[in-house]
Amino acid sequence: MAISAWRPFLPLVWLALLGVLALMLAVAIGSVTIAPGEFWAVILGEGSELHRTLIFELRAPRALAGFATGGLLAVAGALMQILLRNPLADPYVLGVSGGASVGALAAMLAGTGTAVLSGSAFAGALLSTFLVFGLAHGTGSWTPARLLLTGIVVASGWGAVITLMLAIGPTDKLPGMLYWLMGDLTYAQTPWPALITLALVCLLVIPLGRSLNVLARGPLQAAALGVAVRPLEWTIYVLASLLTALAVTTAGSIGFVGLVVPHMLRLVLGNDQRLILPACALAGGALLTLADTLARIVIAPEQLPVGVITALLGVPTFLVLLYRSR
Repeated sequence: MAISAWRPFLPLVWLALLGVLALMLAVAIGSVTIAPGEFWAVILGEGSELHRTLIFELRAPRALAGFATGGLLAVAGALMQILLRNPLADPYVLGVSGGASVGALAAMLAGTGTAVLSGSAFAGALLSTFLVFGLAHGTGSWTPARLLLTGIVVASGWGAVITLMLAIGPTDKLPGMLYWLMGDLTYAQTPWPALITLALVCLLVIPLGRSLNVLARGPLQAAALGVAVRPLEWTIYVLASLLTALAVTTAGSIGFVGLVVPHMLRLVLGNDQRLILPACALAGGALLTLADTLARIVIAPEQLPVGVITALLGVPTFLVLLYRSR
């Protein structure tokens, strides 16, 4: 009885093992390949100084930042799809990434440091969140359709501002600005804020799993079954916006992770949010970690923006998923 009760959650164990494998590959593979024996020697406190520097100071922080960013985007995408009751919703649909991009590009044009850039991007994301919610709410209650349309309009406005900033920006700063817009983990700082936030949000939403399952079927049915629909929708919106803002602040705009991962997991695991949301955190993290590893080695010693890899992988994958779910 005990084993059968835990059997539905066995996919989480496999996804966790996949995440560990992705992190190990990200740390071991690069311009200098670290053999398994050398890797474990460093983990055990031995090994050469070069390998310790590569693992603990360069590759591990970047790999953990990629894992956290992928998990944040996938969980945010799953929450957005529940909130808007639209399977095509993704973390960027409400313009959060546009606000973050404007804040980050403004910091780059001002010539500030990385810490100020991250803070500016996060401030821009929060500004976009409050702007979309305020405009969608208006003088009355907002609906998913109104929220979606407002987000699309605000995102279009941010896009125009970004185009203007790229047009008037100095030539020497354009490469860095374009790399940030395409999604890049090169300058990702400490991964711990993103990892801690991801873990806390997963712990928060898992107890809400039953209510989220009912809400996904529609607000009327959820209200009839005793779910406080409006507070729950506000909670989802705030959490999804916070996750997206932190992900964009960490690595820029990385597409398709928040759209493809929830779709793929629902086809395989069903639609129980108690399982889907933590699975999204693990699968999204593993996917982006592997994508960033590929971005580092495909044209080594040069590096590609990880957003290019996720787009190249995400477009055909999403088309296949659409074909299989007709």
